[in-house]
Amino acid sequence: MLILASNSPRRRELLSRLKIDFAVEPTAIEEETALYDLRLLPQHNAELKAAAIAAKHPTDLVLGADTMILFNGKIIGKPRNQADAFAILMELAGRTHEVITGLALLRCNPKFHRVWSETTQVTFKPFKPDTAKRYLDRVYVLDKAGAYAIQEHGDLLVATVNGDMNNVVGLPLEKLRKELKS
Repeated sequence: MLILASNSPRRRELLSRLKIDFAVEPTAIEEETALYDLRLLPQHNAELKAAAIAAKHPTDLVLGADTMILFNGKIIGKPRNQADAFAILMELAGRTHEVITGLALLRCNPKFHRVWSETTQVTFKPFKPDTAKRYLDRVYVLDKAGAYAIQEHGDLLVATVNGDMNNVVGLPLEKLRKELKS
């Protein structure tokens, strides 16, 4: 049995596209927010999530995932409020950022341990404040890193996506499918 160690409805919906049976068991681990290499942080957090659930279900395969946005060497997290969301969108307008999802597939017995990440570059259109306000009026973003959800009116903001679009939503399906087959 595959267990998704996440409470994300977006990840559940994406994983269901693979047409495999899975259960969902969220974990309440405290995510790390600093690491010697920020690019490795999503992998580290995904592994922490998967390990917490794998310890409870030693014969099941557990999938942990963590997504972050990296822009100009800093992590762009979830906005604190609408004003913060607006500021984040305006900072990203006309510029490129990276969406990095770390994934961990773990099983204790028999031992299986695979951790990797997928990076997608997203370039926003140059837009004016009224576009950011219009987007924020349409989409609830306070639970979304980078203050946007590409699958919800992303056409207002996004110019190009270089990489796996599903990664931007929260789960790189093609790479995950290959790992699960192996």
